[in-house]
Amino acid sequence: MNHKRTADVPNHLKNSATRSSSIRLGLCCIFLEQPIKFRNTTVTAIGKMDRAVALAKLSALCMTNAEALQAALQFCADNGIGCFRINSQILPVKSHGECGYDVSDLPDGDEIVQKFKACGQLAKDHDIRTCFHPDQFVVLNSPRPDVVDRSIEELEYQSEVAEWVGADVVNIHGGGGYGDKPDALARFARNLGRLSDRHEAD
Repeated sequence: MNHKRTADVPNHLKNSATRSSSIRLGLCCIFLEQPIKFRNTTVTAIGKMDRAVALAKLSALCMTNAEALQAALQFCADNGIGCFRINSQILPVKSHGECGYDVSDLPDGDEIVQKFKACGQLAKDHDIRTCFHPDQFVVLNSPRPDVVDRSIEELEYQSEVAEWVGADVVNIHGGGGYGDKPDALARFARNLGRLSDRHEAD
């Protein structure tokens, strides 16, 4: 499913998924019609700012996105939607090599974490499954070490947020064969072992 496309819930599907149902309807990342907006920025924009100004900007974006996630989960709860896929850029440019940051670096870092944890409680209270689906550049079995390093950074970041919200899965793709499938599988297994203990492959 493309993470940039979602449809709002048609009336005839509302409340059709319940805790007792074997089918769990889900939504993916971005709303087309509901007034729920996740915000992002670019490395170019952040890179032009003084670091303190950039961190303040990023802090505001992260806070907005935590609030948007809460609104998205409430929409799911109100409409019988049992799953929500969280946007990979929920913390903008978090894992970038030059412009990235730790949440503790942000002026409102502690409050941001608490807001995400509140989202996790909301999801738990309404039996909403949350998940992450990293972007296409996350390739653990790439033959390029720089791609693998960036992939690991991205998975670490998304798994940290997944812990805050109680998400049950962060999807990891096996990647391509690169002309030698056994070697590609061996690289995947080796690089999977570089992830921190919080991760489990699904």
